[in-house]
Amino acid sequence: MGDPLWQDLLVAKGAIVAGWIVLALAVEQWRPAAPPPIHLAGYGAAWFARWGRNLGFFILNGALSTLFVLPVTIWAALHAPWSRAELMGWPAWAWLPLDILLLDLWIYWWHRANHEWRFLWRFHEVHHRDRHLDATTALRFHFGEVALSAGARALAILAFAIPLTSVVLFEVLVIVASVFHHANWRIPPAIERRLARLIITPWRHWVHHHRMRADTDSTYGTIFSFWDRWFGTTTPTERQRLMPLGVEGQEELPMIALIGRPTARDR
Repeated sequence: MGDPLWQDLLVAKGAIVAGWIVLALAVEQWRPAAPPPIHLAGYGAAWFARWGRNLGFFILNGALSTLFVLPVTIWAALHAPWSRAELMGWPAWAWLPLDILLLDLWIYWWHRANHEWRFLWRFHEVHHRDRHLDATTALRFHFGEVALSAGARALAILAFAIPLTSVVLFEVLVIVASVFHHANWRIPPAIERRLARLIITPWRHWVHHHRMRADTDSTYGTIFSFWDRWFGTTTPTERQRLMPLGVEGQEELPMIALIGRPTARDR
């Protein structure tokens, strides 16, 4: 079914993601940028409960990916209403940079919608309730958000006739970028500021997780940082070492409560 290259990328995806997460966690132990809040310090029961929540969502979403996300993505890529072969005669590889930009622009607007539309925020706030950031936070998303995201992305794939090779490669880049900018890495400020001109770095994304709604509702980029500058969604707030993280006015919840969070009545 389709191009064998995307199948090879899909097989390699698991190894790439696993290796990158292990590396990120190791670097966090070696050069952490910020200590965890007091209630999580010392790697006690609260710390392992937090990891259990984050990795629990990762396992649930892994199953959902196999059962729903991947089939929907494959269907969309194989049923585009038009063919690129008929447009300008460009080879497939020449479309790849444009595909990455289009998908990253799409995810910018999708991420922004998850903050601005109350229905979507009910799912997305599960990610933001984490009171500390490390590589595992990048894995913590409500499966409802993952399913909705897959459906919305399928529309973009259909509209732009994006091939599976581009989609799978973009998925790998997104996970690598997400683990990176959630990671608790101490990067030399001069280097990080240069990187931040092009890509989202921990220095910028940690402000997005600031426990102040004005900062939470900013900095929506995933791979590239210039979307926020172009669309006016940056914030002047600078990252502080002891910056409180989470959702303003809300606390962390047990796993079961987080799963049912979208149906809760309060904000």
